[in-house]
Amino acid sequence: ATMMLLLISRASGFAKPTIHQIRHQSSQLFASTTTNISFDPSIDVREKATSTLVIGRHSTLKSLIEQQDSYVSLFGFRPHPDILSSMHESISGNQATSSHVIVPTVGPAIPRPPHRLTLCSLRNKVTRHNHPLSLHSMTDLVKSSVKGKGPVRILVCVEDEYPLGPIAGALSRAFPVFNRKTKSKKADAGEDGDNGEEEEEEERMIHVTFLDSKGRVVKNEVEINAAREAAEGVRLACRLVDTHPEELTSTAFAQECHDLFDEDDTVTIEEIVGEELKEKGYGGIYNVGKGATEPPRLVIMTYTPPKDVLTEEDEEQSAITLVGKGIVYDTGGLAIKSRVGMCGMKHDMGGAAGVLGGFAAAVRLRTPRKIRLMLCLAENAIGPESVRNDDIITQYSGKTVEINNSDAEGRLVLSDAVAHATQHFDDSDLVVDMATLTGAQLVSTGKTHAAILTNKEELEHTAVKAGLASG
Repeated sequence: ATMMLLLISRASGFAKPTIHQIRHQSSQLFASTTTNISFDPSIDVREKATSTLVIGRHSTLKSLIEQQDSYVSLFGFRPHPDILSSMHESISGNQATSSHVIVPTVGPAIPRPPHRLTLCSLRNKVTRHNHPLSLHSMTDLVKSSVKGKGPVRILVCVEDEYPLGPIAGALSRAFPVFNRKTKSKKADAGEDGDNGEEEEEEERMIHVTFLDSKGRVVKNEVEINAAREAAEGVRLACRLVDTHPEELTSTAFAQECHDLFDEDDTVTIEEIVGEELKEKGYGGIYNVGKGATEPPRLVIMTYTPPKDVLTEEDEEQSAITLVGKGIVYDTGGLAIKSRVGMCGMKHDMGGAAGVLGGFAAAVRLRTPRKIRLMLCLAENAIGPESVRNDDIITQYSGKTVEINNSDAEGRLVLSDAVAHATQHFDDSDLVVDMATLTGAQLVSTGKTHAAILTNKEELEHTAVKAGLASG
């Protein structure tokens, strides 16, 4: 999905820095470890890696280890088979676990320092509610197993039948982009009495190679490109969710959209901002966000696929509309949250970040279907203009709503967007909205399964299948 332009604050008497200025200042003040993820299937990266991680189901790892003739082609050196067998025997197929060892790089490859080799074993069997490759466990294992500096090579046993995109997304979650840790100084001060030089920015490269059921490198360009874009979409969403609200205001979120798509001819961007929302009847978004220093806004993006990617069948398909809740910070409004309950509410724009990441991936892959994205961006803040409990507001649908809890703001902003979509998008028969809507979801389905509510049973089954496939 996408983001938009910065406006001058309505409430403050000074000009706030732009998102680009903030990022420039951040690069000077904070430590920056850039992790790049490559899905290039070329085996040339073997010689540069300082560690290798092999991940797959326990039974699949056993089959791979038995293929001793392929060791050099896979690792770039020949680890002793007994070492790999012992590592495999030390881990179980009944749980997600790992084993690592430092091995000498013996073989025809160019001599290198000792190499860290890790086996990450996933469960052989999972429940019917989980992805067969336990993608949440895959993320946790990779995050805990990739240590130190230097290039890392990850070999993933995908077993043929599973799409690469969801697996790439799971891997990318292990390497967050956002970082605001302060830079450290070198231990020794300079000779001229200064405090020493700041550490240089660190860049780490992660190379991902997919292996089929026979241990061969997957080189299908279409699938690898889909994996690459899925990973970028996930990393985009993660970066936005991790960004603190002083930096990621509703205006800055909108600017992100423009940065992503202003130069893409297939995407158009429209914004309805501040008082214009009130004038046009978007009472939900306007009233939720009117108490903040940055104005609320509805961002509408439309992707129209190029003619050269469409078939006659594609042209007959209806458009899809994605809607995301983008509450960049949720204090609860005048029905204020507790001190503990308010911490983490920068995540209340996770729905908007998620659909934006998916939209961005679909655009880059030139998906042969028209897609619209609507982002409801606002901060549920406390101020003289904040909406009050007992206020009665009028939504875009024309319905009036009496507020009895200003902390139930998500349904108000989403209602305006869904009403807009159903009234104005005649070519769309599917509206998908994603939101961090209610704590009751965590109670009912937990942290790793989303809750779903739909007006059609067939659509519910389709969504559940998509959830299983995507992990």
